[in-house]
Amino acid sequence: MAKKIAFKTLGCRLNQFETDSIVTDFYNAGYEIVPFKEAADVYIINSCTVTNQSDQKSKNTINQAVRFAGNKGITVVTGCMVESQKDILENRTDLTYVVGNKNKSSIFSLIDSHFKGEIIHPTDFKQDLFNFSLVEKGFHTRSMIKIQDGCNNHCTYCIVPSVRGMAKSRNSDDILENIRKVIDLGFKEIVLTGVNISRYHSTNHDFESLVRQILNLNGDFRLRISSIEPDNYSDSFIDLFENPKLCHHLHLCLQSGSDDVLKMMRRFYTVKQFRSFTNDFKQKYPDFNFTTDIIVGFPGESERNFNETYEVAKEIGFSHIHTFKYSVRRGTIAEKIPEHIPEKVKDERSRIIRELGEENKLRYRQSFIGKEQVLLIERPQGKLGALGYGEHYIPIALQGLKPERNTFRRVKITGIADDAEKTCLAKLKE
Repeated sequence: MAKKIAFKTLGCRLNQFETDSIVTDFYNAGYEIVPFKEAADVYIINSCTVTNQSDQKSKNTINQAVRFAGNKGITVVTGCMVESQKDILENRTDLTYVVGNKNKSSIFSLIDSHFKGEIIHPTDFKQDLFNFSLVEKGFHTRSMIKIQDGCNNHCTYCIVPSVRGMAKSRNSDDILENIRKVIDLGFKEIVLTGVNISRYHSTNHDFESLVRQILNLNGDFRLRISSIEPDNYSDSFIDLFENPKLCHHLHLCLQSGSDDVLKMMRRFYTVKQFRSFTNDFKQKYPDFNFTTDIIVGFPGESERNFNETYEVAKEIGFSHIHTFKYSVRRGTIAEKIPEHIPEKVKDERSRIIRELGEENKLRYRQSFIGKEQVLLIERPQGKLGALGYGEHYIPIALQGLKPERNTFRRVKITGIADDAEKTCLAKLKE
């Protein structure tokens, strides 16, 4: 009987890609992939540690897995929490394996060896940040492609460089070959992911030239860029979005709309530069979709600083805002900055930004009523019909029809659903 294995992924798209790759390894070897809360022989948690809330979610998930596994199951913890709390996790007697990011791609070999009776330690395998299998069987219809890992920015609040390491870029030839293969497998949407992909640089390509090479590949697919930093771009980068294969959406990380706070965060741009970048895009592509991250309650953030952030977020009109309350990360420079903000103030500022984000989201999606989108069908969604995303990364429900999954359909937006996500409703273009 096939061994059953369950996964839980927390945090970023890079973690999601890495989990999907590991899932493929087990699937191809004959293991049965089951939901996390079902009985399984192995539970794998890909953890996150970017905030205190992420730590708590990771701890709760690990404890859940331990309970599910009981005395017979195997529990594996990997991801960034392993890098920040390795000693604590390795000292737990209820965890079978604790695997760092550099050995994450070897998890299948580790578990398969375990069931064969071999005694192996995670560090016995070769360390390789890019040695992940081609994703054939994952949890997503999109194919995420890891092009980069690590970060050299050292923002004062961020623990990522210490848990992911310094920036490293994947060989461009390997990336292009990986994408050719997933296109041949039938994937219709490619998502470039990494920790700081705008700083991608290999022997022959920077980020812009890599994107250009991908767009020149043959096949019926579209390309989406995941989270990027708002610096180091030229007019020629903006021109790339004239290609119909490149989706008109960027998750552009603002963090704060105050220059004073940006300096304390050690970000590498000003509010004026950020505005200029988004304005240049919207002048050329008026419907372009920007989403963002905002940290509220950074040490020393005054009421004036916060109001500046609010006004910038309102002016740019981000269709979605990931709102984070600042949380202390041990070992970061921000830990030692005076004037830490009380939790009640952070709660209130977070509420205000989240409400603005919801207003922006509704306004942006309503602007598409009567317009066309190319919808990639992902799954059925009850009474709403077939659900997927348009090229502007807005969720769309095609009503009355349930076409084949992973196919493109040109649709016309007719309204907005009364649901929490504010899904756009659509019909096939006549």
